[in-house]
Amino acid sequence: MRGYFGIGVEGISKSMNVGSLFRTAHAFGASFVFTIGAQYERIEGERVDTSRAAQSVPLYEFDSVAALRLPSDCTLVGIEITDEATLLPSFRHPRCAAYVLGPERGSLSPTLVALCESVVKIPTRFSINLGIAGAIVMYDRLISVGRYPARAVAEGGAPEVLAPHEFGPPRMRKRRQAAKGG
Repeated sequence: MRGYFGIGVEGISKSMNVGSLFRTAHAFGASFVFTIGAQYERIEGERVDTSRAAQSVPLYEFDSVAALRLPSDCTLVGIEITDEATLLPSFRHPRCAAYVLGPERGSLSPTLVALCESVVKIPTRFSINLGIAGAIVMYDRLISVGRYPARAVAEGGAPEVLAPHEFGPPRMRKRRQAAKGG
């Protein structure tokens, strides 16, 4: 899978929710995790984060939205229930992304939403647990951008067999050829 992703939270008050999200992020191969203006007590979070994600995955803690720093090629994606949000099953995940979820009993701040290139919502009837929402987003990213065979057409059928990757000859891009005068 090409690219990378990170996942974080804004304004969270329950460390165990953050710990659960970070454990799942570690399991799904997140490149980093982060908090923005959160009351995250690592010791409390590690009660549910049995993988101790912060020892294997970088944890960035920002005091405010203004302090947030992401890599220059990283697209910020808000996860929020709004009428304008794109439904997750229709969303094309960026190659390099940072997903951010809001507080347990609230929404992402307008300041943070303004920084998001996209806002996505999970098509549920009502709000779900923060850790579950993060897991759904990461799983959707995995099946959307990962290299997996297509699902079976019939119920209970065998999935298609994925052909092994083959390396072909090098390809010259047109702009490189044009720069060389070719």
